[in-house]
Amino acid sequence: MKYIISKHAAKCILLAGLFATFTISNVHAQTKEQIEKALDNAYNKNKDLKEGKNADYIKELAKVDPNVFGIAIVTADGQVYTKGDLKTQVSIQSISKVFTMAKVIEENGPKFVMDKIGVDATGMRFNSIVAVEMQKGKEINPLVNPGAIASSSLVAGKDSAAKWKSILQIHSDFAGRPLSLDMPVYISEAGDNLRNQAIAHLLYAYGRMYFDPVQSTDIYTKQCAIAVNAKDLAVMAATLANGGYNPITKKTVVKPETVKYVLPVMATAGLYDDAGQWLYATGLPAKSGVGGGIIAVVPGKMGIAVISPPLSPAGNSVRAIYAIRQIVEELGLNPYQITPKK
Repeated sequence: MKYIISKHAAKCILLAGLFATFTISNVHAQTKEQIEKALDNAYNKNKDLKEGKNADYIKELAKVDPNVFGIAIVTADGQVYTKGDLKTQVSIQSISKVFTMAKVIEENGPKFVMDKIGVDATGMRFNSIVAVEMQKGKEINPLVNPGAIASSSLVAGKDSAAKWKSILQIHSDFAGRPLSLDMPVYISEAGDNLRNQAIAHLLYAYGRMYFDPVQSTDIYTKQCAIAVNAKDLAVMAATLANGGYNPITKKTVVKPETVKYVLPVMATAGLYDDAGQWLYATGLPAKSGVGGGIIAVVPGKMGIAVISPPLSPAGNSVRAIYAIRQIVEELGLNPYQITPKK
């Protein structure tokens, strides 16, 4: 029962995530030189790190070069800073949950997601069936597998093809370029997603799945297999940091109101079982994926992204954790690090 936390504790963490956005004014402005230096330092310090290992329960992920390491920062005014590998694409995996959640909120409003899925941290593994059973499909969130499959089922569209087209488009709009499916990863995952199918059917039994459970699981599997590089992820994070307005394409992707409700869930449930440790260390909304990517959002300031496939036991990129934490510390980006007014 190591991962079970009280509902009160989960809601306290949620309030903490909200507080992070309110205190962002305490984050100091950074110069171009400071950002470049922090990026270089984070890359050089972590490039030779050998901790962690690729996810192997998805066969294609085990084949990805573990030496891939790219960092990107995109500011809210469109400045781009990069270091390392920006060409290699990996599958977005669970980071996709953020943008599908944003799509559902944009289409239906925040109360809809609260009512149909929930926003509480489950206190259990990201793919827990027990969490669904305990709450009869309620009181979960869109950043764990049950809530994410439900999110995919809720995206507007008359059939699975229309829903998938809409999901791919919102990801492309956030990234500022047309994204595509990593077909080998999709095939690999689709052939071994029985647990997610079981979750979808259990949700369906409780009236918490809103489209065909098999097709919804397939849509979710596809969104996890979208191919991205580090710059793509940084632009996506920067669009969230900029209130839904893509600073590269100069287009509104979602309303600021939508982002306001996405970021707190990222803060409380973004990094699997280590979400609390992450928030404790950085104070920032973030999301990881087992493809090796992590995005972090500094509201009103910038998006930070790192790709490095070797993962910690919790499923988070080891290099990405260290690199982003170092950047946050060096640039003073933690919104809880408050300078007293005297």
